[in-house]
Amino acid sequence: MFKTERAKVTIRCNVCGETFTLRGRREPEGQVETGFKQCLCDNDQYFSINES
Repeated sequence: MFKTERAKVTIRCNVCGETFTLRGRREPEGQVETGFKQCLCDNDQYFSINES
């Protein structure tokens, strides 16, 4: 079984300023998948994403 690396990610909405801290799995391509879809304000495009 292939193990993936876990990563902590902070997502900040650029519309309302809400902040989310999530854990995700690092894909072999280098991207982190958290399953996050949209903010509470229905924003689904404009985010600042930082890996901790």
